[in-house]
Formats: sequence, C-alpha cells, structure tokens
Amino acid sequence: GKAKMFSLIQRCCLGTHFKLQKLTGARLLLHGKNKTTYPFPSLHLQRDVSLLSRSPSLNPASLYVTKLQRFHTSLPFFKKKTHRDFETQDPGVLQRSTESLKDAPKPALYLSLAGLIPFVSVPLVMAIQGTYYPELAFAQVTYGAATASFLGGMRWGFALPEGSPAKPDWLNLANGTIPPIFAWQALLFKDITSGAVMLIFALGIALHYDISLLPDYPRWFKILRVCGTVVMVLSLLATLVLKTVFEEQLSHSTNKYQN
Repeated sequence: GKAKMFSLIQRCCLGTHFKLQKLTGARLLLHGKNKTTYPFPSLHLQRDVSLLSRSPSLNPASLYVTKLQRFHTSLPFFKKKTHRDFETQDPGVLQRSTESLKDAPKPALYLSLAGLIPFVSVPLVMAIQGTYYPELAFAQVTYGAATASFLGGMRWGFALPEGSPAKPDWLNLANGTIPPIFAWQALLFKDITSGAVMLIFALGIALHYDISLLPDYPRWFKILRVCGTVVMVLSLLATLVLKTVFEEQLSHSTNKYQN
C-alpha cells in the first residue's frame, strides 16, 4: 500500500512539472497575442521563471536550465573595450596638430620657424652671459612690433583679392590696422616692460583675428600661428623676468659696495 501511494505521488509531481514546463513554453510562443503579456520578452520570461522557482516540484537541474534561459534572453551587456577599440579612437590634440603641420608648405613652415630666432635668441644670450642688455631687449621689442604689423597687414592681403571669403569691408580692413597701432605704441614707451606688455597685447589680438574671425584659413596655418605666438610671448616674458632678476642683483651689489 505504501509503495502504491509513493508511486502515485511521484506521478502527480512529474505530471505537474511537465504541465508547468508546457505552460511556460506556450506562453513564450504566444507572446504578443495574449493581452496580459508584458511589452518586453525578458520581463515576461522573468515572471514565468519566478512562478516556476516557487514550485516545490522543481529539481536543481530544472532551476539551472531556467536560469540559463533567463540569462540568454536578457538585455545585451556592454562589451569591454579591447586594445583595438582604443587604437581606433580619435587621436589627441597634440597628435592632430602635429599631423596638420605636416601638411604645411615647406617654405611657410621653415620661414616661420626662422622668424622665431630673434625672439628666442635674446633671452637665451642674456641667460648665458648672466647680464641684462637693454639694447637687445629693445631690439626684441622692435622686431616684435614689425612682426605684429606684418600679421595685421596680412588681413588686407587676404581680403582684397576677388573671390576671397573675407570681404574688404570696414570690419576686416579696420581690424588689420589695430595690431600695427599697438605695435607703434609699444615703441613709444621708454620702459621696456611697458613696451613688451603692449606688444603681447598686439600679438594676442592678431592671433584672435586669425583664429576666430577668419575661419577659412587652413588648419596648418592656424596651428602654426598658435605655436608661433606662444613662442613669441614666452620669449618676451623671459626677457622681462631676466631684466627684473639682473636689476635686483645689480641693486644689491651696489648697496653692498656703498655700505
């Protein structure tokens, strides 16, 4: 009697387990036709899996299968970026700037680099000699004033030809005269410090015009203008720093000699 009852209970449990699996498969096949289903298949499957997991007749193997089904029908995970993905990303600003400078015509590139020698040589000679030379500092400011005037007049040369994207209107032509006016004012100062500061303003205004107001310049020229202006400004600032340091040393040595 006990054996018959045990076999009857086992058949009932197996039948219930088969019906639940059959019911789950039917719900998945009829998805979209039933009005009570969820809008996403993964949510509907999670509901069925939760119902099956509550049933006491399921063994660990069936639970493992349902978990695998739930895993494979869930939303896709984000893939980790491999080394190749990082290689295909956009290069940095420095790398792009270097590649753009390679497109520059050789005469424009070499002449622009050669034009920076008078700026860099003045503070370099002062630092090597350990002495401030007012004549060299004034020559640097004078050369910077000529450079700023050239950069201002370049706007006229860009706006005057027929078919140029920059029209020869009041704005473009007047902006071309502002850097020379600042450069002329820099030469009128008796103090080299005031003249260098005024010249830095002139170079900054000329760079702003070439980068922001005239976007039709080629990319290599804009990068060349930025690099050149940075070198010129740093050279002028280096001259001012050396001037301050050497004048303080000279004043200290004079005071000690007098005492």
